[in-house]
Amino acid sequence: METPVTKLFNIEFPVVSGGMVWCSGWRLAAAVSAAGGLGLIGAGSMHPETLAEHIAKTRAALAGTGRPFGVNVPLFYPEIEKIIGILINEKVPVVFTSGGNPALYTERLKSAGITVAHVVASARFARKAEAAGVDAVVAEGFEAGGHNGREEITTMTLIPQVRAVTKLPLLAAGGIATGRGMLATMALGADGVQMGTRFALSQESSAHEAFKNLCTTIGEGDTMLCLKKLSPVRMIRNDFYRQVAEAEARGASAEELRELLGAKRSKRGIFEGNLQEGELEIGQIASLIRKIEPVADIMQNIANELREAVKEVRQWEI
Repeated sequence: METPVTKLFNIEFPVVSGGMVWCSGWRLAAAVSAAGGLGLIGAGSMHPETLAEHIAKTRAALAGTGRPFGVNVPLFYPEIEKIIGILINEKVPVVFTSGGNPALYTERLKSAGITVAHVVASARFARKAEAAGVDAVVAEGFEAGGHNGREEITTMTLIPQVRAVTKLPLLAAGGIATGRGMLATMALGADGVQMGTRFALSQESSAHEAFKNLCTTIGEGDTMLCLKKLSPVRMIRNDFYRQVAEAEARGASAEELRELLGAKRSKRGIFEGNLQEGELEIGQIASLIRKIEPVADIMQNIANELREAVKEVRQWEI
């Protein structure tokens, strides 16, 4: 399958895995790339030396295949200068940036021969990303897990609006886990998709098995967007979420919420498996996922479903 996204990243199938904290280690990135997509390492939960190790292991796992991989970098990361230096020194093929101003590092990364994509939550920020010189844009709706845009625009609303303001290769993200979902976003103007939750709940994800298994049991409405005074984040309704909801309901300040969140709350939940006190970040689409499967099977299922959906649509009379 050839789209502007496959041509830009030199991949076979226009699917990119999310660069998720505590989920997107080298095993997941390598597996997605080996299956024909673009796997991303999530730098947001890694010290610089840990990231360098994961880059080396991903490269070794893909040796001889010619498959590219990438790294996702939240621009608010406290050691961002060290991270950027590692990406350049290691000649990482692709970098996805998020959570900040793309103008800060895009030119520097591109000067080093790195392809750069930036995650946005509105058409306004898509225009800014294009002006900063990025090679592609990821338009992420607020169905997504983890940190979200303050605009709370849904994916179905966001994609056509972003497509209307940029001709750059466009990836849709947020609430997509199937071939049918992929086709829907491409009909709206996307050239490919980025899937986080679907790959967070794979065998190769570095998330704790207890977290993965819990996510396969949640239903519609079991995730909520909260912490809007800090940075909006979608998480499962557990004991910690209820503490946050109670604090927000009584008008807690940003400082009080920051203290409640602490420094390692997401690690405690996603990576260590503390299902009540941890911050359990996952997207709304988790309610559709009921099995923890290997990445190769997930990618094959997505491709098969996409083909079947296209055949069905072609039978319609307009």
